[in-house]
Amino acid sequence: MATNTDVADVATAQSSLGWKFLSITRIAIGFVFLWAFLDKLLALGFHTGKDDETGVVDYFGPASWIGGGHVTEGYLVYGGNPDSPFHEFFVNLGAERWTDWGFMFGLLAVGAALMLGIGSKLGAWGGTALLVFMYMTQMYTSNNPFLDEHLVYSLAIIGIVYVELSRQDIGLGTWWRKLPIVKKNSWLV
Repeated sequence: MATNTDVADVATAQSSLGWKFLSITRIAIGFVFLWAFLDKLLALGFHTGKDDETGVVDYFGPASWIGGGHVTEGYLVYGGNPDSPFHEFFVNLGAERWTDWGFMFGLLAVGAALMLGIGSKLGAWGGTALLVFMYMTQMYTSNNPFLDEHLVYSLAIIGIVYVELSRQDIGLGTWWRKLPIVKKNSWLV
């Protein structure tokens, strides 16, 4: 016959597993951002640098950011949905070279923050901003006209980061939060 202690021990073990999976999910979403940064930086051929007709990948070639490629142009100017109410705004934005810097910095910063578990509030809100902008460029192209993966990722990031403020099983967040500067500036958590 199970005792209350046995039941509590099982619940604690299950809760611990849940906390670990929250951290793993945060890290996985962070890796989505970091991978997008690396692919655009180096043209690894998963989205950047691959010739759609031949399938040949030109690693580190002219499509890469280090090779002089305009990494936001393809997505914002040519990849957006022309029926999106924001299409013209993003086409004009994508024509500007400075957007590459903001986009690439955002991908790297959000990816690092979420993977490491430090600066995770900034990472959550920065990632949400990037994802909502991506959603706005693609509006009405998915099977669901109101909700797509960009918005679901946004909700997941914010939920995970704010739940993990009380406990982070995997990452550097526990150490980070003990730093005097972070204690004085909670937005750095």
